[in-house]
Amino acid sequence: MNENTDVVVIGGGYAGVMAANRLTRRGDVTVTLVNPRPAFVHRVRLHQLVGGTDSAAVEYREVLAEGVRLVVDTVTRIDAAGRAVELASGGAVGYDYLVYAAGSGSADPSVPGAAEFAHPIGTFEEAGRLRPVLDATPATAAVTVVGAGPTGIETAAELAEAGRAVTLVCGGVLGPYLHPRGRRSVARRLAGLGVTVLDGPGSRVTEVTSGAVRLGDGRELPSAVTIWTVGFGVPDLAVRSGLSTDALGRLLTDETLTSVDDTRIVAAGDSAAPSGLPLRMSCQAAMPMGAQAADTVLSRIAGERPETLNRPFAAQCISLGRGDGIFQFANRSDTAIWFKIDGRLGAKLKETVCAGIVKHLADEAEKPGGYRLHRTGGADARQRQLEAERTGAPATAPRSSV
Repeated sequence: MNENTDVVVIGGGYAGVMAANRLTRRGDVTVTLVNPRPAFVHRVRLHQLVGGTDSAAVEYREVLAEGVRLVVDTVTRIDAAGRAVELASGGAVGYDYLVYAAGSGSADPSVPGAAEFAHPIGTFEEAGRLRPVLDATPATAAVTVVGAGPTGIETAAELAEAGRAVTLVCGGVLGPYLHPRGRRSVARRLAGLGVTVLDGPGSRVTEVTSGAVRLGDGRELPSAVTIWTVGFGVPDLAVRSGLSTDALGRLLTDETLTSVDDTRIVAAGDSAAPSGLPLRMSCQAAMPMGAQAADTVLSRIAGERPETLNRPFAAQCISLGRGDGIFQFANRSDTAIWFKIDGRLGAKLKETVCAGIVKHLADEAEKPGGYRLHRTGGADARQRQLEAERTGAPATAPRSSV
């Protein structure tokens, strides 16, 4: 009879749930998921929580395998030497292997006044706190969204569609990831919704006050509600636990997602930095990484050599209100290409993706091992980028990128 293996997963987001579900493939593996919330946060819908069109939460019974033990608590420290995680409640959970999927949240803003007067929405709690603030604010009052990545664009569009007077302050380029054709499409849609888009070098925010936003070129924008969507930060759990991290605090791993300090610790999602070259923070990376992390643990249990990481990117999709959106295609080096699908079809594709995320997790819960997107393509592009980092030479993009 095989000896039982205890695996603890820290974090119940996209990466953590995928990893936990997949680990139940073996009957001799006991899986414990530690998460501070009792429900799964569908993070790609947080802008809808702000806009009042979705709860952005799913019951764990819908996405988590029955064999996974859910512990609603916060890990305060990883005792790698003792193979245990310490909990905020005062208890501890031992492990044979640990999956570090702590995720990410809002970055601490360095702009004067932003921490005091702006509303971040990088977490479920932050988005939830903003909702009643907007409800108590007149619909005609000026709302400023700072940050023109997907979260900023989606939030601005969602609120404008609801009749809000919204200004989107880019601090540079609108949708930096987008191809110029995609960027023009997004700009047209935002203009149609009545969103004022401020971009260019002078649009960097220099100060936030209780009723205004000041820009680098001297402009001062009246703002009854300022929403901050600039950047992501990661928990400092790995740092506090004495594990090796990158400058942001992501756990450093090799290409099998194994910690450079401890072969019993594997990382996935936004808090992982494989080879010091982390993937773009996104659900699109988190779920494949969760599957890869689980496969690495299962390979080690079986005495087999783990596989290395693929790059799973193929696109970026952005909703532009409930009836419009854009599906921006990319090459396997995660560079946007000219091809896009926008308009109503773009909105349908985005909604299909959002619903498909939950379905992928639910399917893996029901039939662990069925998810295979982490095994498709991207390995060559990843290796080119790693080689370019080592040699200092530019990574060559495939012909399809032009």
